[in-house]
Amino acid sequence: MKSRTVSIPASLVTVALVGVLSAVAPCDALGEETSFDGLARVESSKIAIAYLAPEVDFSVFTRVKVLEPEVAFRSNWQRDQNRNRTRNVSTRDMERIKADVASLFREVFAQRLTSGGYEVTDEIADDVLVVRPAIIDLDITAPETRSTSAAQRSFTASPGAATIYVELFDAATGQIIGRGADRQAGQRTSGFMTWSNQVTNSVEARRILQGWADVLVSFLDAQYAK
Repeated sequence: MKSRTVSIPASLVTVALVGVLSAVAPCDALGEETSFDGLARVESSKIAIAYLAPEVDFSVFTRVKVLEPEVAFRSNWQRDQNRNRTRNVSTRDMERIKADVASLFREVFAQRLTSGGYEVTDEIADDVLVVRPAIIDLDITAPETRSTSAAQRSFTASPGAATIYVELFDAATGQIIGRGADRQAGQRTSGFMTWSNQVTNSVEARRILQGWADVLVSFLDAQYAK
């Protein structure tokens, strides 16, 4: 199969997060069924907001290319964290956390897609579905920093929350054919405070990402079932 080169602008995520998500919410509130760029809203019990291009045959996609996810913290997250800490969360800490989350995202999605029978590829071809993800409003309740000592334990009722924003593209044409957004929080501990650290935070992050990856696999399965 002959491959074709596609260029998806990096600025697309920024434009989408600032404009699209704010636009989706009013559409949802007003009951409108079509997004600003012609995608049709679909009802889903597994994701909060979902739009798809009408009459696109998703069954032609036999492989999936997952792009490097953008990761962004909740507004004022660093300031809020540093108000009550003896050792501040630095910008370097934040960059490390974002890199860790992005790496874990690609690892988990590759595992779940492969387990579901879908080939994960880095190629651009007619049978490739491109997934452009972003993790926004990342809110880690008790992050560990490079300077955190063993004596500085943090006890929380919930490890935090995050919102995923995903766009789906036809790799051959570069055309956007789907969009979805959903927010998930870490599991609460029935009112009990538990020790939060890098290990427990990673476990919760993996659980949330696995759930999101399984939504994508279920969606692709449903398209093939049609």
